[in-house]
Amino acid sequence: MERKVRPADLRAVGEVRSELRQLLSRWAGPASSDLAEIATLLTSELVTNALVHAKGGAIVRATVTDRLRVEVRDFASQPPEPRAPTADGTSGRGLMLVRSLADAWGVRSHAVGKSVWFELGGGPA
Repeated sequence: MERKVRPADLRAVGEVRSELRQLLSRWAGPASSDLAEIATLLTSELVTNALVHAKGGAIVRATVTDRLRVEVRDFASQPPEPRAPTADGTSGRGLMLVRSLADAWGVRSHAVGKSVWFELGGGPA
């Protein structure tokens, strides 16, 4: 799956979640419901971060082999900075969730911008 998201298009976050769920249902069927919930949550957080903090749109890629890998690329060079959530819970939780729920995650630099990625294990049941 690959999806381009226009700058400030926060409506696209829900569309990306839906596309990811479709991909996961083809990959692992109904057995993937827990994986799909975690994957869609983490993807939502990363896409929202890219749209809010990088201001240049994003490209979302999801691939499945024996694992799910999601990459969200933006076009800002500054690395993401994990921080404590705000008191109202509206900011600061995205990377904390990725760190706690993903099997692996990281940041990859590009000539222009960066990709924040995560992987979740398991294959079709």
